[in-house]
Amino acid sequence: MKKALAAFLLLFPLWLGAGIYALRLEGPVDPLMEEYATDSLREIQRRGDARLVVVEMDTPGGFDTSMRAIIKAMLNSGLPVAVLVSPKGARAASAGFFILMAADVAAMAPGTNTGAAHPVSVTGSDIEKTMREKVTNDAASYVKSLARSRGRDEGMAEKAVRESRSYTAEECLQGGLIDLVAADVADLVARLDGRAVTLSGGRQVVLDLRGQRVVPLPMSERQKFLRTITNPNLAYFLLIFGLVGLYLEFTHPGVALPGILGGISLLLAFLAFQVLPINYVGLLLILLSIGFFVAEIKVQGFGILGVGGIVSFILGSIMLIDSPIPEMRPAMPMIVTFAVCFACILLFLTWKVFRAMRRRKETGSEGLVGEAGVARTDVDLRGGKVFVHGEWWNAVAEEPVRAGEPVIVAAVENLRLKVKPSGGDHE
Repeated sequence: MKKALAAFLLLFPLWLGAGIYALRLEGPVDPLMEEYATDSLREIQRRGDARLVVVEMDTPGGFDTSMRAIIKAMLNSGLPVAVLVSPKGARAASAGFFILMAADVAAMAPGTNTGAAHPVSVTGSDIEKTMREKVTNDAASYVKSLARSRGRDEGMAEKAVRESRSYTAEECLQGGLIDLVAADVADLVARLDGRAVTLSGGRQVVLDLRGQRVVPLPMSERQKFLRTITNPNLAYFLLIFGLVGLYLEFTHPGVALPGILGGISLLLAFLAFQVLPINYVGLLLILLSIGFFVAEIKVQGFGILGVGGIVSFILGSIMLIDSPIPEMRPAMPMIVTFAVCFACILLFLTWKVFRAMRRRKETGSEGLVGEAGVARTDVDLRGGKVFVHGEWWNAVAEEPVRAGEPVIVAAVENLRLKVKPSGGDHE
């Protein structure tokens, strides 16, 4: 009964007819966003009751392959798709600019911007000149074809790619890059009601949106979870936390909790790395740095291994995620924080080692040197008895010592003490 009621409540809005579906593309354009966008468009097609699909977007850009997959899904959906750069302060940079140009209706909220779509290497490094020209020409040709098919200004679109131009919403509207400026989804729907829109296949439809509900299609729970852990900062933290947890478990067997938490964290980090563009050289450098830290603690490299570990850790952390987009890399303050923490721990351990090495031995015969005692008999070069450290010892003294006088142990030779007068009273 409960299951039937839940199913009824879930399907009841669909029986009424949805009309308008809304997606939200927020964050880097990556394989996860590609999956969400393409699956959502496929589901909307399956339902067959959509009059308009609104895609709210706020992205710094991302991967060319994911961008093209999203655009392909939009163009082949057979549905009128409106892309709105929203809310105020949002942007559709790089890959987001291409998605905006591909929309049947392109709109931006006031205070937003788009453009800066010059292609860059996935690693953020400079690429060879000929290859750079080929990639740039390909991207420029692609955006021009998108703009031409939608009747938008090809020149402005090309400059966004070749010259990394960025435009405000007002500049885009005046230059013919977008169709309108709308404050939010409700404003966009109101402005589009009754408007004729030409789809990618050339078919023209008139949008009848009056009284239609806007049905948001959020990410699935799985996609939300993956979106959370694929945050570069969180994935990086999980990696470091997992390695430290496993190290504590191996060095303190039986504690269990560090090993359990470390193992779970490490597996979650590797799950995130399946989505993030990982540089495995960077990952190996981080693992090498952990090895240096362990070696420094175990064999005492007097700081040399520790310095090597810090350098390897910083380089590996910077290289870990291949992306020119800052939002897809671990934040430098987090990297520095971890590096400083490891450096402080190593400095503390090294200081403790040096302190232990300089400390006078307190056990064995060497530990008697400097100890105070009392002569129990007269002591000279021929010998005598002294009481030191709760024990009776045979002793000799270059300077004669009378019984009862305090003495100091100067040396130990073959279980016989060399003593001298201490110059003070001793009980």
